Amino acid sequence: MAVAGKTFGIVGPLAAYPRRLIAREVERQGGHLRRGVTRQTTHVVFGRGLLLKATDADIEARFEREAVFGRRLLSENGFLRLLGLATAPETSALPRQSLIDHAKIAPRLFDLLSLFDAFEHDSEPYSFRDVILARKYAGLISSGAGWGTIARSVQRSSHVASLTALSLHHEGSRTIYARRAEGLSELDGQLLLDLGAVEEAELEELFAQAEEAEQEGEYDEAASIYQRYLAIDRTDSVAAFNRANCLRAAGHELDAAHDYARALKLDPSFAEAWFNLAGLMGERGRIDTARRYLQKAIDVGGDYADAIFNLAKLEFDAGDLGEARRWWKRYLELDRDSEWARTAERGVQFVNLHLLPTAPSA
Repeated sequence: MAVAGKTFGIVGPLAAYPRRLIAREVERQGGHLRRGVTRQTTHVVFGRGLLLKATDADIEARFEREAVFGRRLLSENGFLRLLGLATAPETSALPRQSLIDHAKIAPRLFDLLSLFDAFEHDSEPYSFRDVILARKYAGLISSGAGWGTIARSVQRSSHVASLTALSLHHEGSRTIYARRAEGLSELDGQLLLDLGAVEEAELEELFAQAEEAEQEGEYDEAASIYQRYLAIDRTDSVAAFNRANCLRAAGHELDAAHDYARALKLDPSFAEAWFNLAGLMGERGRIDTARRYLQKAIDVGGDYADAIFNLAKLEFDAGDLGEARRWWKRYLELDRDSEWARTAERGVQFVNLHLLPTAPSA
């Protein structure tokens, strides 16, 4: 059997099947499925859910690292086909290099798109429809679209082969659109409102109304107005962030988390959204997630003093005194005069008292 004796590691969540069902099938066929990647891993599966959790740069680095170790890299569809849980469409006999030559697409970008099932087939032989798709993607890339933008947009289509009949466009956004007779739509067929037909003053008025309601503590009302604004302009990360803040203040924590995530999907460098989402996760007891999001806020926000202070406090509360001291000392490089700085100084002194060795008594 194709799976027997092989060890599979999954990177990122699977979109098609729950992991436990896949694990059961792999074991039934004599293989092994492990979380993450270990020295014994022979095949690495890139789940399509990774596109929602990681940046393009992070995925590229992981792709290159696993390839260097000589492991076989599988897309999610490729994994399912190997298990016999999915079948490939009828193929022609096009080898990988022939497809790349015909489509004039960079091999590395082709491989990354293949890894997230942007084609009918996950490996050779490829079909003529795959050539058409590769040509369309090459055109989108030449217009400025990143491979990740293409891959994320393609996931919205119910059947990737149907994209061969569509005119695909990238207009400076993080989404690929299809031009249909009735206007632009996302690849799932949802039509877009024409922003050109909406007066800019109307958008500004909506945003101002939402801000006013927020300032007056009418958080549910503010969230509703922000949602109306976002129905018109779905690309505004600040509106999504503000709506999340309102939902959180109104006690709708799960909805708030969703909108923080929406803001970050629109703008992964939105440090304040990482920071507020970390606070929300901390309040819900998800300490590891809060730690990760605070670190992300610091990574994208540079000297983000509030995030640094909160990370120090989180590590202190978790009992990692060494890490708490390290972050408090970094905070003190940015702030020496505030009440927070005095708290940080006391924290450093406390840790020193408990961690530094004491001289032996005479």
